[in-house]
Amino acid sequence: MNLVTWISSSLRAKLLSMFIILTAVPLLAVGIVSYQKSYTAVSDHSKASTRLVADQLARNLDILFEDTERILEMGKNPQVLQFLYSPSETYQEAKSILQTFKLYRETYKYDKVLNISMVNLYGKGISERRGVFQLDRNPLRNPYFQYVTQYPDAILRIPQSDASDSNRLDGFAYPNQNALSIIAAIKQRITHEVIGFIVIDLNEAMIDDFLAQTKIGKTGFFYINDPYGAPVFQPRAKQAAPDVLAQIAEQPMTAEQDGFVLSTKSKPQFVVYSTSKVTGWKIVGVAPFQEIIAEANSIRQLIIVSVLLSAVFALTLYVFLTNRLTRPIQILMNKMRKAAGGYLDAKVAPTGTDEIADLGNSFNIMLEKIKSLIDKNRREQELKQMAELRTLQAQINPHFLYNTLDSIIWMAEAEKKESVIKLVKALSRFFRLSLNKGRDWVTIKTELEHAHNYLVIQQMRYHDILRYEIKVAPELQVYPMLKMTLQPLIENALYHGIKNKRGLGLITIGGRAEGQDIVLTVTDDGIGMKPERLAQLREELEKPIDSLAPQTDDHEGGFGLLNVHHRIRLYFGAPYGIEMDSVYREGSRISIRIPKQ
Repeated sequence: MNLVTWISSSLRAKLLSMFIILTAVPLLAVGIVSYQKSYTAVSDHSKASTRLVADQLARNLDILFEDTERILEMGKNPQVLQFLYSPSETYQEAKSILQTFKLYRETYKYDKVLNISMVNLYGKGISERRGVFQLDRNPLRNPYFQYVTQYPDAILRIPQSDASDSNRLDGFAYPNQNALSIIAAIKQRITHEVIGFIVIDLNEAMIDDFLAQTKIGKTGFFYINDPYGAPVFQPRAKQAAPDVLAQIAEQPMTAEQDGFVLSTKSKPQFVVYSTSKVTGWKIVGVAPFQEIIAEANSIRQLIIVSVLLSAVFALTLYVFLTNRLTRPIQILMNKMRKAAGGYLDAKVAPTGTDEIADLGNSFNIMLEKIKSLIDKNRREQELKQMAELRTLQAQINPHFLYNTLDSIIWMAEAEKKESVIKLVKALSRFFRLSLNKGRDWVTIKTELEHAHNYLVIQQMRYHDILRYEIKVAPELQVYPMLKMTLQPLIENALYHGIKNKRGLGLITIGGRAEGQDIVLTVTDDGIGMKPERLAQLREELEKPIDSLAPQTDDHEGGFGLLNVHHRIRLYFGAPYGIEMDSVYREGSRISIRIPKQ
């Protein structure tokens, strides 16, 4: 909670938080995505490269056996067939066969072929190293010869550990050398009957060299299993523990996949394999998984270092920017606090042309406008009080009061008791409602009562020329309005409308609702106004409040109207106030528009 409070109370802390979010999040996102992409790409590339090595090793073995097994074509040689088929042979036939052996060696450069032997079903044979020989036992007792007899098209490739009998087929041993024997059947050309066998002894050192020279990682190695998982060629130096090799042997190696990661007790091992198309053997490569993805790990470290350096750069940039940003803002904040305390001369001296400097200029302009508004508001309050005072003075007009009291006197002298009572009551209510305990607001009903009392007083004085009607719906009379608003309009209608025409006149007070506004009207059928006078008054109404001059001549009409209009504008603003319509010699209608508030 303290951390949240600290961040929310300081702009510098907020900027730091935003910098951390805006830099750390993208950097982490870019770093993670880059790492994942590069790690996957490099790992896949490393794995693919390792698979290519395994495939190349398998292809080298295939080429080795394909080249070596061309010797098996000798089984189709007529001289060889004659030698194996006939119970006896001539020296020339044997010499011709041995010459054929030599020709094959010279043609195909069989440096790693140790010996080539052929033997028939009765034990008579011929080999490079021994020449013509006779076995002392039946060749069919050899299980490999039995197999190729049953499957004449098969070619067996038997390593040293399983081929001790075949290596001694001609009675010749290979000191300090291990031989891999290739065994195939020799068939009669027409009947395809098996008449003998051909055995090629290949030096295993060649395959061992292939395995030793082919690298996988730094400490990895290759070895060869037969299609059933049994080891055929083990590595010279067993870098992997026997339990690891046993685990690998238990894993299924299908054609759909060519590698996998094996979890071991020590560390994960990457296993890749390829299948020899000629022999069906599995060439298996084993290396620690970390060696395969070493390049990907180096890229990960590079990305981590790049992200850290970017973070350091971002924080350095933050310190620089915040010092340039927050100091002017702190100065501006202190000035604002002084201004909030009432010291409106606390102006900023902005430096530069950036947004903060513009903010300081705007703050100075705002202070000037506030001071101007305060002065204007003070002036408006004075004008408002002046307008209310003028209204009150207009209503407590000495002439009006003198004339009213004079009417009371002559009515009393004439002993018109009821009229005196009525007039005194109306005058009393009129002044009581005018004062209204100092409040500015009354209901429309109260204002109509105030206007009624005024009309009662004036009608008793001008009973021969004045009639009046009040037609305002009760539902409108509950809304508030400014006090002493209707009476100046009624007085204007009486003195400047009814009295200036001959005969009886009618003043009508009406009201209606227009949306969210209320419109009260004072209509008379007096003399009306000429167009130029109406235009003059309308122009006066549109002038600003400061133009309300005390020397306005009320005898020509208009002072009361302007006073009421400006009072309404002071409270509500435009478009509220007075609207005027008049036709000369027909009458006038004054409308007051106020909001329903």
